[in-house]
Amino acid sequence: MRNSLFEPVQNEIALVEEGIKAVADVEYPWLVELLGYIVNSGGKRVRPALTLLAGKLQGDANNDALIPVATGVELLHTATLVHDDTIDRSPRRRGKPTAASIWGWGIATLAGDYLFSKAAELVSQANSVRADRLFAQTLMALCTGELEEGFNSFDPNQNRENYFRRIGNKTASLFAMATESGGIVTNASEEAIDALSRYGYSLGMAFQIVDDIFDFTAGEEELGKPVAGDLLQGHLTLPTIILKEKHPADNPILDIFEHKQVEQNLDLVIQMIRNSGIVPECYDVAQGFVTDACQALDIFPGSPCRSKLFELADYVVQRRQ
Repeated sequence: MRNSLFEPVQNEIALVEEGIKAVADVEYPWLVELLGYIVNSGGKRVRPALTLLAGKLQGDANNDALIPVATGVELLHTATLVHDDTIDRSPRRRGKPTAASIWGWGIATLAGDYLFSKAAELVSQANSVRADRLFAQTLMALCTGELEEGFNSFDPNQNRENYFRRIGNKTASLFAMATESGGIVTNASEEAIDALSRYGYSLGMAFQIVDDIFDFTAGEEELGKPVAGDLLQGHLTLPTIILKEKHPADNPILDIFEHKQVEQNLDLVIQMIRNSGIVPECYDVAQGFVTDACQALDIFPGSPCRSKLFELADYVVQRRQ
């Protein structure tokens, strides 16, 4: 995927990779091992690629600002994953044991904090107060989404409005930061920056919806984590919300939330979602966000980077993991 979709910024992606690995280049051996394990755990690098493609959308850009910001975006994403795993007590991520399951929940939380701080330091290298402010606003949005999720766990009244607001904060805000910051640090026009923010936000919404579909359609080996993990944590996502809408009185979600025959009812939820029109309906919602993302690019002239942003949008709804 990366070779084709990231082609215009392949050299820059390589520099971002170097920057990510350099995070573990510290003087304390115990911290080298911990940080090295976290930052070398893989990832598609979609978010830093978005920053780079957005920054180079209207021609060559100054890599001295763009590379640190793109690296910071990816480290911010990595930090959120570390914290998510800690909050959810997740044993695995991408098929590997989580840092929290190896070093403990307290150490993992502090490691996530370290990565948040390092991400902020990298973004500050662009010498842009606006980019710094955007980073802070994004971090607040991420925390707000996580807090809302926690406060509403196991609430059977979770609905689409709650869900879209939550994933807007938890996922789409970081995608929007990725693209918007690329425009900011390359001195794009206000119109261009607004369009890039809209593109990133809508793309992020679609990305999360597809991830939530996979939570029910993929196997545990493909996911690298337990199937229907969000539901077991008490979080309703679009597939389960639609199931609840279609079966308000006879669906097994409430029994799961009340800890009644969890395994049996979980299997029933998975089968009800897989054997109905819910999955295609979720993909239609995701496609709507992708369409909005692509429309935001209409103001930009044709270029290799613009073409790849369109391809990335298509990839989001066509990917299989």
